[in-house]
Amino acid sequence: MQNQRRSVLKKMMAAVAGITGINAVAKAAGAHLPETTVKGNVIYEQDVPLFSSFKIHGNTVYIAGIGAHVEGDIKSHTEIVLKEMEVQLKKAGSSMDKVLKVSVFLHDLNDYKGMNEVYKGRFGSNPPVRTTVAVYGGVPGNSLVEMDCIAAL
Repeated sequence: MQNQRRSVLKKMMAAVAGITGINAVAKAAGAHLPETTVKGNVIYEQDVPLFSSFKIHGNTVYIAGIGAHVEGDIKSHTEIVLKEMEVQLKKAGSSMDKVLKVSVFLHDLNDYKGMNEVYKGRFGSNPPVRTTVAVYGGVPGNSLVEMDCIAAL
């Protein structure tokens, strides 16, 4: 049951990432991902809405968790995640400078220093508040890091 749940979570997180070539990487690794499409900011799996990559409520933007589902180390994964976060924020009408809160989920707490090396300075001179935790069992989708955020419009 836990393996089945993990498989579903991996598929969902791979859909969120929005990184070109995820299906190719997954197929090369022998994994099967369901057909996933993006219509606006809603992620669909087999023509059924799964979740939104971002939501706007009032003057606040909520960005869904973003992981890096490719080969690489913590620094390359952090770079991918932050670039995709910036893309999603721009689509929603916000920016990295307007981020209020970031949650960081690490596969391994030993990656904290490497993640910080890439993270620092990415949110302007007044960085957001942040929570960083190491996730028991790892980050879904074999990413070394996952981040979500809340930002102002």
